[in-house]
Amino acid sequence: MFPADTRATARRTLTVIGLVLVTALLLLLVMRTGRVLVWIAVAAFFAVALNPAVDWLRRRLAWCPRWLATLAVFLALLLLVAGLVAALVVPLVREGGQLYDQFPHVTRDIQAGRGPVGRLAERLHVLDYVEHHNDQVRRYASDLGTRALPLLSGAATTVAGIVTIFVLAYLMVLQSPRILDGFLGLFEPRLAERIRRVGSACARTITGYLTGNLLISLICGLLTYAVLLILGVPYAGLIALFVAIADLVPLVGATLGAVAAILVGFTRSATAGIVLIIFFVAYQQVENHLLQPLIFARTVKLNPLTVLVAILVAADLAGILGALLAIPVAGMIQIIARDLWAGRRARSG
Repeated sequence: MFPADTRATARRTLTVIGLVLVTALLLLLVMRTGRVLVWIAVAAFFAVALNPAVDWLRRRLAWCPRWLATLAVFLALLLLVAGLVAALVVPLVREGGQLYDQFPHVTRDIQAGRGPVGRLAERLHVLDYVEHHNDQVRRYASDLGTRALPLLSGAATTVAGIVTIFVLAYLMVLQSPRILDGFLGLFEPRLAERIRRVGSACARTITGYLTGNLLISLICGLLTYAVLLILGVPYAGLIALFVAIADLVPLVGATLGAVAAILVGFTRSATAGIVLIIFFVAYQQVENHLLQPLIFARTVKLNPLTVLVAILVAADLAGILGALLAIPVAGMIQIIARDLWAGRRARSG
């Protein structure tokens, strides 16, 4: 028989080896299923955001079962998205057709240095670049067909991801009471109530941020579209859509959208470009000091430094998706940390 110390050392060694193996397997699983895990995380965020609407509908209509309320909310969401897409696709298709029809004229203007596009190309020395890099340009053009296949594959993956996220979010909302009750049943009543309270606060943070961010982006896109129409800037719908989508990304998104719109405005006229600069500078002040505090004041209570650090870290870890979800995740971490600190102080006091 081995001594007791030797047996204890062997058990500890086997425990450490087991933990290392389990950790390695979990990391391998995350690496192999990273895309699916991202879809699940995004679906969970949308489920948390839509669950209050389902609960509100059930309170208003006591006879309505949960499956019917969930179905009604998701159908309303689909109709809303379809309406927005239809409202944007019609002008986009029209403007895309105009761009296709005008492409030969634009090409001749660039070659002759006529018109706003031609003058801009002349100032940027586009023709000189093409002339000195003719072989590179031809090689790039010949590779467009080869590069189209990965683009189509990426588009198919994106569509599959959207459908998967929608179905997962629907099932999460539908089964959320059972999932929550089953999870809380693992804990003693006092701790379960504490977890429920913290979870409700986190859910309010997610719902407030997502709905608020969408509302602000919609306002930004509509105002941009109106200004572009007044100035007569071409492809106003396409530009406004890009600005609205870019505005979803905290901090840098609005600037990127504004730069793109201003550059297109200068191709119309110097006056249009200057007016767009003034508009976006003024709008940024209104958004930063009025809209965001007004909309986010009761949901995501984070100081600017925390927001910046959260966005930088999340963007580095998960790209644009990380930047989009950084603020609500940081808000949730803050809520959990405050609850843990309050519990620790209560025990020590």
